Amino acid sequence: MSTQFQGVIPPVITPRHTDGRIDTTSLKNVTQHLLDGGVTGLFVLGSSGEVPYMTNEERELVVTTVADANAGAVPLIVGANEQTTNRVIEEAKKVIDLGADAIVVTSMYYAIGNVQETDTHFRSIHAAVDKPIFAYDVPVRTHFKLPADLLARLGRDGVITGVKDSSGDDVSFRQLLLAAKDIPDFDIFTGHEVVVDGALLGGAQGVVPGLGNVDPAGYRRLYDAAQAGDWTTAAAEQDRLADLFEIVYTPKGRVSGGAAGLGAFKTALQLMGVIESNTMSAPMPSLNPEETEAIRAILKRNGLV
Repeated sequence: MSTQFQGVIPPVITPRHTDGRIDTTSLKNVTQHLLDGGVTGLFVLGSSGEVPYMTNEERELVVTTVADANAGAVPLIVGANEQTTNRVIEEAKKVIDLGADAIVVTSMYYAIGNVQETDTHFRSIHAAVDKPIFAYDVPVRTHFKLPADLLARLGRDGVITGVKDSSGDDVSFRQLLLAAKDIPDFDIFTGHEVVVDGALLGGAQGVVPGLGNVDPAGYRRLYDAAQAGDWTTAAAEQDRLADLFEIVYTPKGRVSGGAAGLGAFKTALQLMGVIESNTMSAPMPSLNPEETEAIRAILKRNGLV
């Protein structure tokens, strides 16, 4: 079934100048690069956007910059990233005022909750805001795995409009797809860059790939092939993207996992001429010249430089 939220919705990275300031010119360039690549939505203030590292003023600047560059071309989905219910509601209202068409919400973190409190958490946010809500299942950051039965129940009750699954749990993801089959207007997205063809074959509505910042057109080709039922082409495109994903392993343990993955995306975009600098949010280090050259080689064999 066709709804507003389908296809390829990358989590937009946040470029910074070498002095650490948000680089709004590069951010506009990234937004245009994604639109030119055929994305069907933009997810701002997510993990790939380095949202935990941002000040409140930086968050507002990023949302308004992307909203202006997007100019209503595709839906703008924005993370309301805070620890507890009332703080999420406050953040959600703020980003909605700044132009969000939908919000993305995790379970509580730092605060220790359970299933019942998480149910109340999402229902309270739904009662307080008038935009669609996506549940963001990312236990590596929240330390709480959102159960498939809870998500399906919230979907049937109209509390959430869908799920962005970054759990890395493919069994749970398939169980969620099965549990939600009969829920109308309920969109489930995988955040797993290298198994998108399998997720779409299983019934997912789309993908939210961090690697989509680098190659949005590749993910759009994969999605279109899947929509056409051409699974051979979809698998071939996925294989190429899996090779491109090797850029995240170039630091070889020198930096944290977050700095490696996001640093690789930024470095690739810098090499492609989309952004000015691969500077990371403090205290994460940027990738070095040796790592940059390794990424250049991967981009070259995939036709991106």
